[in-house]
Amino acid sequence: MIPDETPLFDPRLLEELDWTQNTASFCPAISPVHPGDGLVLRPLCTSDVNRGFFKILSQLTTVGDVTTEQFMKKFDHMKKSGDYFVVVVEDINLGQVVATATLIVEHKFIHGCSKRGRIEEVVVHDECRGKQLGKLLLSVLTLLSKKLECYKVTLECKPKNVAFYEKFGYVASDETYMQSRFFD
Repeated sequence: MIPDETPLFDPRLLEELDWTQNTASFCPAISPVHPGDGLVLRPLCTSDVNRGFFKILSQLTTVGDVTTEQFMKKFDHMKKSGDYFVVVVEDINLGQVVATATLIVEHKFIHGCSKRGRIEEVVVHDECRGKQLGKLLLSVLTLLSKKLECYKVTLECKPKNVAFYEKFGYVASDETYMQSRFFD
């Protein structure tokens, strides 16, 4: 498999979002259709492996040495499952991914066999911060989780980022986040 423009999910899902339901304000105004000059918001595609996708993720956490073959295999798995929605913002002048975020849909037996959305890996290139791209990604994935009929959407964040997420209606739950980490 050779990297190409195959999207992880149908781009129409983003095009059909009801932006009037967005609760965040943007100044200057931006949207999924118009994320800013020279920018495009779209699903992750396999060619993003060559557009700095891992470079952007490495500004958030440890990525490790991932080969193109490993990326392609994971991408194929995610695409086939239909439950992964990785969104990127590409600077088309540079041909580089400058922001990304992920929505994962979990299928539940609770709430009438409903679905839960989980937002992860929200990161904006350090040179592009201040352009409202993190806010745009969070707004898009929140609306997408609603469109996909999730009964709730959650995310984990560092205490210093709580105020940012509260602007979107996210509130701290009574639950305590715990983990058992096997690898760094």
